[in-house]
Amino acid sequence: MASKPKKKNPRLASGRKRARQNVKLNTANTSLRSKYRTAVKNVEKAVLAGDKTKATELFAKAQSVLDTIADKGIFHKNKAARDKSRLSAKVKALATAAA
Repeated sequence: MASKPKKKNPRLASGRKRARQNVKLNTANTSLRSKYRTAVKNVEKAVLAGDKTKATELFAKAQSVLDTIADKGIFHKNKAARDKSRLSAKVKALATAAA
């Protein structure tokens, strides 16, 4: 993936500081975004594999990750709620299919 073209350095000290902070925040947010997507993906993999116990266990962990990241504003709260709802439905469907 090609990175964005380098912007000019800001002249003002406040602008330079803001640029430094942006780099730091961007890496933190990218990491959290990745963590969110991985949590969702892990639950979906367990559901596809048909592993009910693993899916429920991973879903419980994923819920806290989704909530935490939504609270930080990385993703919108409604997106997190929607993802949780869909994952929950998949896990429940798996539980009823196995029974």
